[in-house]
Amino acid sequence: MENKSFFVHPSAVVDPGAQVGAGTKIWHFSHLMPACRIGENCNIGQNVFIDNNTVIGNGVKIQNNVSVYNGVEIEDGAFLGPSMVFTNVINPRSFIERKNEFKKTLICKGATIGANATIICGLEIGAYALVGAGAVVTKNVPAFALMVGNPARQKGWVSEAGLSLNFNTGNIAVCPETGKKYKLENEKVVALK
Repeated sequence: MENKSFFVHPSAVVDPGAQVGAGTKIWHFSHLMPACRIGENCNIGQNVFIDNNTVIGNGVKIQNNVSVYNGVEIEDGAFLGPSMVFTNVINPRSFIERKNEFKKTLICKGATIGANATIICGLEIGAYALVGAGAVVTKNVPAFALMVGNPARQKGWVSEAGLSLNFNTGNIAVCPETGKKYKLENEKVVALK
């Protein structure tokens, strides 16, 4: 595909109608369906499938062997690790067509999904949450939450930089890398200005 605003490896397929933002790179053997929208400055790794009716924000990184199915929305700056898995039907059967039952899944701004993690359909992964490698997420994940295991359970909280937050008696934590402050209140974390 000839386009000066984004890069497509010769082995990749970008169907006519797919919207791809400037600066995005689409690598080996990937396939973008005609009704997908991808933002600017994304990196779409090798062997990635992006289905119709998917929306991918700016600056998203999708590592090798990921399929982004119909109904998945990924906000700006999210990271999808190698071979992580989305689903889009809660009870699939090969002999029953359930395309009218696709459930929306939302990966919020800056969230990270680790390698080989599975996200069950119909969930929201909160902003800057970090889902560990191999975790199986079966319920919504709060912003800044650290999730591990099968089924995934919350192990703690992380900063926007992805580092563990340790809250003091006043429920304030400071990111050890950036110095940014966070407040824990009513089992929710918010970044302080």
